Amino acid sequence: MGKSIPALRIGQGAKEIHFNAAMHANEWITTPLLMQFVEDLACSYARGTAWHGSNIRRLLSEYSLWVVPMVNPDGVELVLSGVTEEHPYQEPLLNLNEGSLDFRNWKANIRGVDLNDQFPAHWEDEALRREKTGPGERDYGGEAPLTEPEAAALAQFTECHDFELVVALHTQGREIYWNYRDYEPPESEVFAERLALASGYQAVKLSDSDAGYKDWFIQQFRRPGFTVEVGFGINPLPVESFAALYEELVPILLTAMEF
Repeated sequence: MGKSIPALRIGQGAKEIHFNAAMHANEWITTPLLMQFVEDLACSYARGTAWHGSNIRRLLSEYSLWVVPMVNPDGVELVLSGVTEEHPYQEPLLNLNEGSLDFRNWKANIRGVDLNDQFPAHWEDEALRREKTGPGERDYGGEAPLTEPEAAALAQFTECHDFELVVALHTQGREIYWNYRDYEPPESEVFAERLALASGYQAVKLSDSDAGYKDWFIQQFRRPGFTVEVGFGINPLPVESFAALYEELVPILLTAMEF
């Protein structure tokens, strides 16, 4: 719908890492969580103070953190604001949503494509597994990989950098997914356990899951990639849970920056 997908960089180091959020529309709370992290990181840097035991000035002299806070802006707007008569996709969206004006369960982008089923990592296997024949609120991976501008932009952005590690924030489950079809490097499992130990989350070895951003990154670059399922409950997680979610998330992201 013409919206930009901002990326920001914090840090001056030669080593690059990447965090992204709000790939799924009704998981929008990951965006303010990630932005709060960046703000606190910047404040700690400016003050020259440690944060959760981490020397932030040292970290940001060694690393450059690239953040894409909201991969799916159209979908997030739909979940939060619904559709009006002026919305250019009003009719098809209402048809896909069975006439309901309640889009709280919507995960996809504005065209009804699930962005985390869009990446060229055994995309065909995921499409067969999902058994979705057309657009909808979730789980339809499109007609082919990277047909959607959001997924294509994120893939191109990733290919333009030399990321040592990526973290994709989702909700919910309090789990950390770290593997993909044995393409991941040996250190991924050990590092996932470190992330789990820092947070109280569970490091989980997944099977029968393909075409996600983390999957594609691991397959394409043979480097560590992680999906972090923040919090526990029913999506969208309530905004009242923000403080508790943030307290859990900060140690994960800081530990990831120590990679």
